Amino acid sequence: MSGGPSNPVDTRPADDTVGDDPMQTQTAEVPPPVTPVPVAQVEGGPVNHRRSWITFAVTVVVIVGSTVAMFMPLVSEAVGVAAIVLMLGLIFLRMPIALAMLVPALLGMYAMRGERLVESTMTTLAYGQIANWTLSVVPMFILMGLLLWKAGLTETLYKAGRYWLGWLPGGLAVGTNLAGSGLAAVSGSTVGTTYALARIGIPEMLKAGYDKRLAVGAVIVAGLPGQLIPPSIMLVIYAGIAEVPVGPQLLAGVGPGILVAILFTIMIVLFARKWAPTETEHTRADAEQEITWSLRFKAAASTWPVPLVMGLIIWGMFSGVFTATEAGAVAALFSLFITVIWQKRNALRAIIDASVGTVSSVGAIFLMLVGVEALSRMFTLTGISSGFAELVEAMDLGRISFLLMMMVVYIVLGTFMEPLPMMVLTIPILIPTLAALDISLLWYGVFAVFMGELAVVTPPVGILAFIIHTITKEPEVNQGQKITLNDVFMACWWFMPMAIITTVILILFPEIATWLPSLGEN
Repeated sequence: MSGGPSNPVDTRPADDTVGDDPMQTQTAEVPPPVTPVPVAQVEGGPVNHRRSWITFAVTVVVIVGSTVAMFMPLVSEAVGVAAIVLMLGLIFLRMPIALAMLVPALLGMYAMRGERLVESTMTTLAYGQIANWTLSVVPMFILMGLLLWKAGLTETLYKAGRYWLGWLPGGLAVGTNLAGSGLAAVSGSTVGTTYALARIGIPEMLKAGYDKRLAVGAVIVAGLPGQLIPPSIMLVIYAGIAEVPVGPQLLAGVGPGILVAILFTIMIVLFARKWAPTETEHTRADAEQEITWSLRFKAAASTWPVPLVMGLIIWGMFSGVFTATEAGAVAALFSLFITVIWQKRNALRAIIDASVGTVSSVGAIFLMLVGVEALSRMFTLTGISSGFAELVEAMDLGRISFLLMMMVVYIVLGTFMEPLPMMVLTIPILIPTLAALDISLLWYGVFAVFMGELAVVTPPVGILAFIIHTITKEPEVNQGQKITLNDVFMACWWFMPMAIITTVILILFPEIATWLPSLGEN
């Protein structure tokens, strides 16, 4: 939302990227670049360079072949499929996502209608797509998130969660999970939240005697609700892609975000009965510190910026006092005051860093939206979107069966793709199908963003697994325990059943997402 890319459009891990969060900019307080590497290299084994070259050569052949296929005398749908293959190949070669969408879109238009269509598209596309008042909320939310990140809320939230929830089975893990939900919600950064909590939470849980996989898993899933609870950059990006109102789309994420946080908390408590201690030197030390109610309330009071910002945004949009853009502007101004108060002498530097990061991220996001629109037009031209809708209709799939199928598709895609590519690949194609099946676009935005968040934790490509593994190599984090990449992957898979259960609940009870926007309209 969730250390970040100097080129934020490219969400795949690379030398200048960190993850799927387009708002993060690299500063002293944000995680440094983390590049996922093959398992053999992570564990110290030799890297098969010949295999790497073969993979590269095959990818180049696929790219060249799909490009040639687009200019052959094929049916229009085949041109659309070739464009999709070309886009995936370019993404695999680490081309920024916006360019990976623009190149096949423009080539497809040229192959279908010639250079005049490409020229007219290039002339009007950027302004027509970006000069949209609803998108003015994007820089406001990004600036707000970066300012609050600079204010330093991570340790404060973690301490409050530990004081209030330490009495539960797995109290440290539960506190980490809820602290991550709050931090990811206001910062909009799943990757950044995970990085920060890993350095604080994992050593604390290991010292308390937690199983290393439970400690790692609690940190990995801590940020998942953050891209659902407003403010959420991913929901705003989806609203731009699907052309739905930003305010109702943000409100649609409130109920599901709370549901995700509650269900993962329950799962952590159940796991803790077997893999977390009930009494150790660490918990006795906490008792000796006399964590009184006064201390708990003091810790909770110190987190006041988080619930206040979230409440301000949700109340403002729900009551109609603010539009989504006005709510973002008020929240950004409030975050500016918080940064000045909390950082004092370092406030100016924090504001400058946040402002520079906002400009960089907004430019990257808007360029990506231009690429999405170009790709969507090309899909419409080739008929691939309407063709997919007709295929689903011919299969006689109902709403639930179609969504269960898409859940499986997203989980499979998540094993080798990240959230933004998944969204831009599927949503333009699916919009006619969603309309035919009477599936709310607001609800589907929540569904798509949550499935995209699972992509950042799903092995073998999930970037959070590699970030956590890199952090746990540090002695002060691993506390003398060896945490392998397989341990991190296993921690990810531990929580996948609850993620699937959560998705099924959202499918069976769509009102969890739609009731608040409907209530707001009334």
